[in-house]
Amino acid sequence: MSVRLHTPAPSPRPAQPVSVDADAFRAAFRRHAAGVVVITADAGGRPAGFTATSLASVSLAPPLLSFALATTASSWPAVAIAPTLVVNFLADDQHGLATTFATSGIDRFAAPTRWSRLVTGEPVLDSAPGHLRAVVVDRHPVGDHHIVVARVTHAWSGGEHAPLVYHAGAYGRVEHRAAG
Repeated sequence: MSVRLHTPAPSPRPAQPVSVDADAFRAAFRRHAAGVVVITADAGGRPAGFTATSLASVSLAPPLLSFALATTASSWPAVAIAPTLVVNFLADDQHGLATTFATSGIDRFAAPTRWSRLVTGEPVLDSAPGHLRAVVVDRHPVGDHHIVVARVTHAWSGGEHAPLVYHAGAYGRVEHRAAG
Protein backbone atom coordinates (compact mmCIF):
# COMPACT_ATOMS: atom_id res chain seq x y z
CA MET A 1 0.00 0.00 0.00
CA SER A 2 1.34 3.30 -1.04
CA VAL A 3 0.54 6.48 0.85
CA ARG A 4 0.63 9.64 -1.10
CA LEU A 5 1.06 12.82 0.87
CA HIS A 6 -0.45 15.97 -0.44
CA THR A 7 1.71 19.00 -0.02
CA PRO A 8 -0.23 22.19 -0.55
CA ALA A 9 1.18 24.60 -3.05
CA PRO A 10 2.96 27.47 -1.38
CA SER A 11 0.85 30.56 -0.92
CA PRO A 12 1.72 33.23 -3.38
CA ARG A 13 3.75 36.00 -1.88
CA PRO A 14 1.79 39.17 -1.39
CA ALA A 15 2.69 41.91 -3.79
CA GLN A 16 4.99 44.55 -2.49
CA PRO A 17 2.97 47.04 -0.47
CA VAL A 18 1.90 49.98 -2.50
CA SER A 19 1.83 53.31 -0.76
CA VAL A 20 -1.64 54.79 -0.70
CA ASP A 21 -2.16 58.43 -1.60
CA ALA A 22 -2.50 60.63 1.53
CA ASP A 23 -5.82 62.04 0.28
CA ALA A 24 -7.25 58.55 -0.23
CA PHE A 25 -6.06 57.53 3.22
CA ARG A 26 -7.72 60.59 4.79
CA ALA A 27 -10.91 59.97 2.82
CA ALA A 28 -11.12 56.40 4.09
CA PHE A 29 -10.76 57.51 7.71
CA ARG A 30 -13.30 60.30 7.28
CA ARG A 31 -15.88 57.50 7.21
CA HIS A 32 -14.71 56.16 10.59
CA ALA A 33 -16.41 57.79 13.58
CA ALA A 34 -14.15 58.35 16.57
CA GLY A 35 -14.60 59.64 20.08
CA VAL A 36 -13.04 63.04 20.82
CA VAL A 37 -10.88 63.79 23.85
CA VAL A 38 -8.45 66.51 24.87
CA ILE A 39 -5.18 65.23 26.28
CA THR A 40 -3.35 67.57 28.64
CA ALA A 41 0.12 67.39 30.16
CA ASP A 42 2.73 69.54 31.84
CA ALA A 43 6.41 68.86 31.41
CA GLY A 44 7.41 71.32 34.12
CA GLY A 45 6.88 74.58 32.30
CA ARG A 46 3.42 75.36 31.12
CA PRO A 47 0.46 73.19 30.28
CA ALA A 48 0.13 71.64 26.85
CA GLY A 49 -2.88 69.99 25.30
CA PHE A 50 -4.34 68.74 22.05
CA THR A 51 -7.49 67.24 20.62
CA ALA A 52 -7.26 63.52 19.84
CA THR A 53 -9.45 60.94 18.16
CA SER A 54 -6.94 58.11 18.47
CA LEU A 55 -7.59 57.17 22.11
CA ALA A 56 -7.81 53.42 22.63
CA SER A 57 -8.23 51.13 25.60
CA VAL A 58 -5.33 48.69 25.51
CA SER A 59 -5.56 46.54 28.64
CA LEU A 60 -7.66 46.11 31.77
CA ALA A 61 -4.97 44.46 33.90
CA PRO A 62 -3.07 46.69 34.17
CA PRO A 63 -5.35 49.48 32.92
CA LEU A 64 -3.55 50.85 29.86
CA LEU A 65 -4.53 53.32 27.16
CA SER A 66 -2.85 54.55 24.01
CA PHE A 67 -3.06 57.46 21.60
CA ALA A 68 -1.08 58.82 18.68
CA LEU A 69 0.40 62.28 18.30
CA ALA A 70 2.28 63.77 15.35
CA THR A 71 5.93 64.40 16.07
CA THR A 72 5.46 67.85 14.49
CA ALA A 73 2.55 68.77 16.80
CA SER A 74 3.12 71.75 19.06
CA SER A 75 2.20 69.60 22.10
CA TRP A 76 4.66 66.83 21.27
CA PRO A 77 7.67 68.38 23.10
CA ALA A 78 5.69 68.38 26.37
CA VAL A 79 4.15 64.93 25.83
CA ALA A 80 7.58 63.57 24.85
CA ILE A 81 8.91 64.19 28.37
CA ALA A 82 5.88 64.53 30.66
CA PRO A 83 5.74 61.64 33.13
CA THR A 84 1.94 61.86 33.43
CA LEU A 85 -1.04 63.15 31.48
CA VAL A 86 -4.80 63.57 31.65
CA VAL A 87 -7.35 62.37 29.11
CA ASN A 88 -10.34 64.73 29.23
CA PHE A 89 -13.50 63.21 27.75
CA LEU A 90 -15.73 65.69 25.90
CA ALA A 91 -19.51 65.92 25.77
CA ASP A 92 -21.43 66.39 22.54
CA ASP A 93 -21.83 70.14 23.14
CA GLN A 94 -18.09 70.77 23.59
CA HIS A 95 -17.05 71.03 19.94
CA GLY A 96 -15.76 74.55 20.64
CA LEU A 97 -13.32 73.18 23.21
CA ALA A 98 -12.25 70.46 20.77
CA THR A 99 -11.66 73.11 18.10
CA THR A 100 -9.62 75.25 20.50
CA PHE A 101 -7.29 72.36 21.34
CA ALA A 102 -7.02 71.40 17.65
CA THR A 103 -5.91 74.92 16.67
CA SER A 104 -2.17 75.59 16.51
CA GLY A 105 -0.52 78.90 17.22
CA ILE A 106 -2.84 79.93 20.07
CA ASP A 107 -2.78 79.71 23.85
CA ARG A 108 -5.25 76.86 24.26
CA PHE A 109 -5.43 77.40 28.02
CA ALA A 110 -6.35 81.11 27.80
CA ALA A 111 -9.90 82.28 28.54
CA PRO A 112 -12.52 81.14 27.85
CA THR A 113 -10.94 77.72 28.56
CA ARG A 114 -11.56 76.85 32.20
CA TRP A 115 -8.95 74.58 33.66
CA SER A 116 -7.28 73.75 36.95
CA ARG A 117 -4.73 71.28 38.24
CA LEU A 118 -5.26 67.92 39.85
CA VAL A 119 -3.69 67.53 43.30
CA THR A 120 -0.88 65.71 41.49
CA GLY A 121 -0.22 68.79 39.30
CA GLU A 122 -1.56 67.83 35.86
CA PRO A 123 -3.81 70.29 34.01
CA VAL A 124 -7.44 69.17 33.74
CA LEU A 125 -10.34 70.81 31.89
CA ASP A 126 -12.95 71.93 34.43
CA SER A 127 -15.88 71.37 32.08
CA ALA A 128 -14.88 67.85 30.99
CA PRO A 129 -17.57 65.38 32.07
CA GLY A 130 -14.89 62.79 32.85
CA HIS A 131 -11.16 62.30 32.88
CA LEU A 132 -8.40 59.74 33.32
CA ARG A 133 -5.02 60.47 34.92
CA ALA A 134 -2.29 58.22 33.56
CA VAL A 135 1.43 57.60 33.94
CA VAL A 136 3.30 57.30 30.64
CA VAL A 137 4.93 53.88 30.31
CA ASP A 138 6.15 53.98 26.71
CA ARG A 139 6.45 56.12 23.60
CA HIS A 140 6.89 54.41 20.23
CA PRO A 141 7.96 56.30 17.09
CA VAL A 142 5.73 55.13 14.23
CA GLY A 143 5.91 56.92 10.89
CA ASP A 144 5.44 60.66 11.45
CA HIS A 145 3.75 60.05 14.83
CA HIS A 146 4.46 58.59 18.24
CA ILE A 147 2.16 56.11 19.92
CA VAL A 148 2.02 56.84 23.63
CA VAL A 149 1.05 54.10 26.08
CA ALA A 150 0.03 55.10 29.60
CA ARG A 151 -1.18 53.31 32.75
CA VAL A 152 -4.38 54.76 34.23
CA THR A 153 -4.03 55.64 37.91
CA HIS A 154 -7.26 57.57 38.43
CA ALA A 155 -10.63 57.68 36.69
CA TRP A 156 -13.37 60.24 37.32
CA SER A 157 -16.78 60.54 35.73
CA GLY A 158 -19.29 63.27 36.43
CA GLY A 159 -22.17 61.12 35.25
CA GLU A 160 -23.86 60.27 31.99
CA HIS A 161 -23.19 62.43 28.96
CA ALA A 162 -23.52 62.07 25.22
CA PRO A 163 -19.99 61.86 23.78
CA LEU A 164 -18.51 64.17 21.19
CA VAL A 165 -17.56 62.24 18.05
CA TYR A 166 -15.68 63.16 14.90
CA HIS A 167 -16.93 61.86 11.57
CA ALA A 168 -16.63 62.97 7.94
CA GLY A 169 -14.63 66.07 8.90
CA ALA A 170 -17.11 67.39 11.48
CA TYR A 171 -17.97 67.05 15.14
CA GLY A 172 -21.21 65.28 15.93
CA ARG A 173 -23.12 63.35 18.52
CA VAL A 174 -24.32 59.85 19.19
CA GLU A 175 -27.95 59.53 20.14
CA HIS A 176 -28.30 57.68 23.42
CA ARG A 177 -30.87 54.91 23.37
CA ALA A 178 -31.89 53.00 26.45
CA ALA A 179 -31.17 49.29 26.26
CA GLY A 180 -34.19 47.10 26.24
